[in-house]
Amino acid sequence: MSQINKSRTRDDAVRGRGDDLTRLRIALTTFFALDGFVFAGWVVRIPAIKEQTGASPSTLGLALLGVSAGAVITMMFTGRLCGRYGSHPVTVVCAVLLSLSVTLPPLTHSAAALGAVLLLFGAAYGSINVAFNSAAVDLVAALGRPVMPTFHAAFSLGGMIGAGLGGLVAGSLSPTRHLLGLGIIGLLVTALAAPTLLRQEPPRPPEPAIAGPTDAESKGAPAGPADAPAHQGGPASAKAAPHRSAPRTRRLVIVFGLIALCTAYGEGALADWGALHLRQDLGASAGAAAAGYSCFALAMTVGRLTGTTLLERLGRTRTVVIGGGVAAAGMLLGALAPALWAALLGYSVAGLGLANLFPVAVERAGALAGPSGVATASTLGYGGMLLGPPAIGFMADWFSLPAALTSVAVLAGVAALIGFTTRRATAG
Repeated sequence: MSQINKSRTRDDAVRGRGDDLTRLRIALTTFFALDGFVFAGWVVRIPAIKEQTGASPSTLGLALLGVSAGAVITMMFTGRLCGRYGSHPVTVVCAVLLSLSVTLPPLTHSAAALGAVLLLFGAAYGSINVAFNSAAVDLVAALGRPVMPTFHAAFSLGGMIGAGLGGLVAGSLSPTRHLLGLGIIGLLVTALAAPTLLRQEPPRPPEPAIAGPTDAESKGAPAGPADAPAHQGGPASAKAAPHRSAPRTRRLVIVFGLIALCTAYGEGALADWGALHLRQDLGASAGAAAAGYSCFALAMTVGRLTGTTLLERLGRTRTVVIGGGVAAAGMLLGALAPALWAALLGYSVAGLGLANLFPVAVERAGALAGPSGVATASTLGYGGMLLGPPAIGFMADWFSLPAALTSVAVLAGVAALIGFTTRRATAG
């Protein structure tokens, strides 16, 4: 009888842990979606803010750099805060700051003032990305499944909803009322989701059972954090990470950060230059040109929604290598195709290829080095997003816009090459 009671107690504990992890996953998914929703809502009001401030294109560009600059400046600091206070409370605080700071841009009346408030908005935006990605890394390890892409899919879906809603209300609401509404929604959502995060400590991975050889090992290849089947990589790598030497860990984190940089470069370049290429070089209408980035974003969302299955079947290294190769091929088609339909197809293929590279890179960096690893990979990623648009602009002046956009394909290929050449360095 005592054995039966012990078994029931153990089963209840397992069910309770599973319920806690499910609630935590829902709460974190909500914060990812909120982040994308708020950011996209701000982006669609940039034209109205430009008119309000009277900024020239060049001064507006400098002011908009405040978002990326604020994010990059605070990311490493946020990693240290997560290490000291925990990623859950830092996520909640940053969500509040993001909701408050998004209401500030329409209150400005000069480019200088806009740049200053965008520094604050960018700091909140970058900080919450480090915080909830750190929390997600802990949850991925506890679940033992590669669910990181689903969180980033929630961000993409939130962005699509935020952009769509912003477009609907742009004609009837002023930027002040619209962004104030976003701030209120953000605070309400935070109030609903925050208790789950604040009540629960970041989960620890379960004690791993004795497992057989991985797929990579059974084929004679070395297995490691980036190479092992993803359903085994989370807990094992999370527990193994503290045993790595510090210099080796830092090098590996930088490797994953470079993969994030290559991915973010492509996202930033397509967001700023993709539509212009379709309009200017292929003669597309304004509506068709706008559909270019929508195809890319939708494909990336679909890719992330299916990312867990892909990672479980292929493992992380193959996902990075194949994804980078697919993105390179798609972007070559998107940049050099002579017809609009082929360019749109290329954008979509590029989105599918790039979809899971950033989530994998951030998750592996976090598994190796905790919040500081997430911060390093995210900072390098945002560096790529900062670098992409101006780099494309300079290359377009020197050569042509289609030629400049092929640099996205080149860096996607570089990401695949990094993943392939470091598969042994990331072993064990």
